[in-house]
Amino acid sequence: MSEHDVRLQQLQTWLAEQLPILFAAREWGAVPEAELTPASSDASFRRYFRWQAGERSLILMDAPPPQENCEPFVRIAALLASAGVHVPQVLAADLERGFLMLDDLGRQTYLDVINEDNADDLFAVAIDALLLQQRLPLDSHLPHYDDALLRREVQLFPEWYVQRHLSRRFTAEQEAAWLRVSQLLIDSALAQPKVVVHRDFMPRNLMQSTPNPGVLDFQDAVNGPVTYDITCLFKDAFLSWPEARVQAWLHDYWQRARAAGIPVQASFDDFLRASDLMGVQRHLKVIGIFARICHRDGKPKYLGDVPRFFTYIRTVLARRPELAELGELFTSLGIDEGTFA
Repeated sequence: MSEHDVRLQQLQTWLAEQLPILFAAREWGAVPEAELTPASSDASFRRYFRWQAGERSLILMDAPPPQENCEPFVRIAALLASAGVHVPQVLAADLERGFLMLDDLGRQTYLDVINEDNADDLFAVAIDALLLQQRLPLDSHLPHYDDALLRREVQLFPEWYVQRHLSRRFTAEQEAAWLRVSQLLIDSALAQPKVVVHRDFMPRNLMQSTPNPGVLDFQDAVNGPVTYDITCLFKDAFLSWPEARVQAWLHDYWQRARAAGIPVQASFDDFLRASDLMGVQRHLKVIGIFARICHRDGKPKYLGDVPRFFTYIRTVLARRPELAELGELFTSLGIDEGTFA
């Protein structure tokens, strides 16, 4: 029997113990017969199941220790809920074994439903939720997006994409250029005002729900750069928008954030530069992560979205001459637009 099957049996046993307690507390009557079906999985070791009985449904998270830790999810869910962000309510938890029971925010993510016609409305309420999160005081229990974390992230690109995927190693000249570019990106991020940062605030992690949106996958939240989440929202791993539309959305966010007292940059030009450089740092990180998921975890499908991130980076390089060395580095590695070997 596989480890996954053993954990599923353990989860079902735990669920059978918890359901009578929940139903009694909520005065829902007797526990009905129900189905447990896979709800989703992600790039981590976590799995999700949906318990469904008629109109009533619950979500079960299986987060196997030691690879995963449920404690941050429970703690940050409470933090975001205190600000009015619509996140899953934790109905029962076994942190030691890595099991959570959550309320169900629905079956459709923003990624499932968003299109050219409804994007303005969906992003407007997503920004509402983001502003609620960003108005929280910095949380002493959250890590800081510090130099060490930013550097670890950006190093995923040479470690996993260049070395493992391309089978290339930096020359001394390339290494020096990489260090200069990395330092520029890190310095820009560290110079930004800090807020509570979700770190994966994108359509795949926003649910079409009431109230809208439901916010998921927040367990890696940090105190960090104010442009991080909004840049993530519009420069997504699985969905791209025309640059002019992204610029308009970013401007709308910047105006609304200033009005809400969020410590964004004083001028839109400064905000946009910070967003551009923050995006490049994230895109390099994600390219490295997708290569790692392919080569370490045997999940090659994520590499199909790597060209999207190079396109985002190329768009920024065209308007940020201070990043010219990064474009030259790509060329020297044979990473040319349209190929992305």
